[in-house]
Amino acid sequence: MERVDVAIVGGGPAGTSAGRAAAEQGAEAVVVEKGVPRADRDGLGPDSTDAAGFLDYWTELAGFGPDEFPDSVTLAELDGAEFIGPNESVLIEETGIDSAYPGFGFTFQRARFDDWLRDRAETAGAQYRVGTSVTGVDTDLSGGVEHTLELSDGESIVADALVLADGPQRTVTGRVLDQFLPADESLSERLPSTEANHIAYQEHRRMPEELFPEDRIQFWWGVMPGHTAYPWIFPNDDNVARIGLTMPIGLDIDDYDASEWALLREDDDKIPQGRTYVERLLEREFPDYDLEDFPLVEDRGKTDGTETYPISSTRPIDSPTDANVAVVGGAMGATSAFHEGGDHVAVRTGSLAGELAATDALDRYNDAWKDALESEILRNVAFADLVEGYDPATWDRVFATVNAMQTVDGSLWRQALAAGTLGLKTVAGYKWRKFQYRDGGYVQLAESEYTV
Repeated sequence: MERVDVAIVGGGPAGTSAGRAAAEQGAEAVVVEKGVPRADRDGLGPDSTDAAGFLDYWTELAGFGPDEFPDSVTLAELDGAEFIGPNESVLIEETGIDSAYPGFGFTFQRARFDDWLRDRAETAGAQYRVGTSVTGVDTDLSGGVEHTLELSDGESIVADALVLADGPQRTVTGRVLDQFLPADESLSERLPSTEANHIAYQEHRRMPEELFPEDRIQFWWGVMPGHTAYPWIFPNDDNVARIGLTMPIGLDIDDYDASEWALLREDDDKIPQGRTYVERLLEREFPDYDLEDFPLVEDRGKTDGTETYPISSTRPIDSPTDANVAVVGGAMGATSAFHEGGDHVAVRTGSLAGELAATDALDRYNDAWKDALESEILRNVAFADLVEGYDPATWDRVFATVNAMQTVDGSLWRQALAAGTLGLKTVAGYKWRKFQYRDGGYVQLAESEYTV
């Protein structure tokens, strides 16, 4: 039986960042990662999601310096993002948030990103157990706090502090947190995967050179049902792009009029699969080309150039810190529904948890992540609520309004006034939703609800 100061479940960006931060504080930290194969990685590693990019200010939120990413990880420098509706589109060339990073952002190779984070953690002194999974966690609070992790290889690890970083499926997190919820409650009931998560699918395809969006990411809104459902194209390198989509789980085709949605067909008897959506997007956007003009790049991604993965909801949960447990990254939620981003939140929450766990100050974790990330989470939650119920025509009207607002210099309210009634209504709705969620109101499971 191995004894450590901090045990971390999951070796993705959140778990690895927790391991590094804990080791840098002198703690004995071990990261347990079950490991999955990928076509673009030698050996096992975390179950990486590869719709990966960073906006400029995310570098600060993650705790990275503007020049910290190595060239081997970065793929494409971005000058902007294009939001495309059925008939209107908006080009955003500035995030509007101060940042030391000199550009709009960048895309990166996710497996290399994970490996780089792991190298930094191991250099700091963190240990890794890859290829084995956590089958159970027993927490003993009778004489202080002691967590015993049982591993699939038969080994056990005993730790003073536990960091849960097992991603949006919360396979281990759910079982651990159930110990600290009222007897008639469970995390799977509070946050069922069909409501709390999204599903994403993408393909790595080589695009014709004249079509490749080498310096911008593209999102389509109002072309597929689900208020936080959208396809995307993210440029990588060598004219290869990640072409995919995100959508809520559990949508019912009978709830939607197929004639209103560009990527639905009248004879669809269920919500299309991701592969079908990608093919329809390419047919719609590039009618003069055949699907064969966008060949799959089979040595990228998880399997033969494709990958499917869950994404956590926009609203996070608190951790039962009185039990010396912190939940971080995808396991705690807070991925944006609008720009397919959560790595910056994962790295920051993991780093905070690791540092506080190593210094016997984990009771500060819930306040610490809110202090660091509340503005980002408020933006994401407010936008997700604002667009609920948008149909294709509404997306077009909103994009036309945003274009009108961008022609005016000055405050957001001045821009909204210049854009007319819809501009004022949109900004007022966004501001009101942010106000409603102030003081941590966006949290789905509050620390006070735990019984520990």
